[in-house]
Amino acid sequence: MNILGIETSCDETAAAVVKDGREVLSNVVYTQIPLHQPYGGVVPEVASRAHVEKIGPVVGEAMRQFGSKVDAVAVTYGPGLAPALIVGLNAAKGLAKSLGVPLIGINHIEAHLHTPFLYDAVPDNTVPRAVSAAAGNSRLGDAAGETHRGTVESSFPALGLAVSGGNTIWIDMPELGQYEVIGETLDDAAGEAFDKAAKLLGLGYPGGLKIDRISAAYLASTSTSDLNLIPFPKGRPREGVTALSGLSADLCVSFSGLKTALLRHVQQHPELLSDTSDARDFGGYTVTPAVAQVVASYQEAIVQAIADRTRTALKRRAYKSLILGGGVSLNSRIRAVLMEVSNAVHVPLLMAKPKYTGDNGAMIAGLAYYRRNHLEDAMTLDASPSLQVGE
Repeated sequence: MNILGIETSCDETAAAVVKDGREVLSNVVYTQIPLHQPYGGVVPEVASRAHVEKIGPVVGEAMRQFGSKVDAVAVTYGPGLAPALIVGLNAAKGLAKSLGVPLIGINHIEAHLHTPFLYDAVPDNTVPRAVSAAAGNSRLGDAAGETHRGTVESSFPALGLAVSGGNTIWIDMPELGQYEVIGETLDDAAGEAFDKAAKLLGLGYPGGLKIDRISAAYLASTSTSDLNLIPFPKGRPREGVTALSGLSADLCVSFSGLKTALLRHVQQHPELLSDTSDARDFGGYTVTPAVAQVVASYQEAIVQAIADRTRTALKRRAYKSLILGGGVSLNSRIRAVLMEVSNAVHVPLLMAKPKYTGDNGAMIAGLAYYRRNHLEDAMTLDASPSLQVGE
């Protein structure tokens, strides 16, 4: 079954055709990053306007690469930016009606957790090495992931971790298609925390990739004994606070205190950003060793907070896999540390190839194959910006 997937939840206009939920036959993504860089973040009105302009060409190119008729159309209907979601949803409805095929509505977060199961119809030159605990390989210097070669169903029960610009969430998945949120961020997502730190440190938008590369270069250039990382807070909320909404504090994070700690550190060290006399290259970006140290320390606080909650979550039941998804899952340090966490409990870590970590149509089309019987009349769907996992 060949399904066309359309994704417009934020600042990527994307479309792809996937066969039987896993084999990617075409994949087209138009990124809006240059449009939003002057504003230091995504502007909903700018995003929706760009989606309107690009949805036709992007879908057309995905269909051209595929070269045949699809059996269904799938589309993200939430969560995300309302104006952006509406563009993709309306386009998908019109296309499904004109083609005379079913429409399938897909939850964006759930789709991110399907990405480790995607593989290319035509193999490229970025085939990664094994990422299962059985491989005993805890180093992921190229930040690669490998398609899970078993059946999708055989990976459950699974612990899902979606880490992106808008979400940091732990999900218990007892069976394929069943989702229960067991932990999440109480404020900023990890990706948002990275972007805000990059803006404060003058690194620009988007900040996640820059922080990752600067951190990796700093850690590689400094001996373990000389790292001297700044002890930023790891974001553990207090048990019983209202924001937990019944969730366990041990499985939730809060990055607001971490951001405040970074701000105070910068204020207490004004020379940090003013004195650039010893600036040099760190991962392709010119910063001072002092800034690189702050960047690496800040990233490590986020990574260890995520790792701590994941360790706790993995003790809840006997999982067959740890599934990692979302744009921030491309972060090399997160991948390496979570590999260590999964190896310690002998649970395979499944994560996507780098090109499928960000928002894309392939994850929408892929999950739709396994969810095609869950919605009776997707033509009546409205955009749902606050859609929850499992709804």
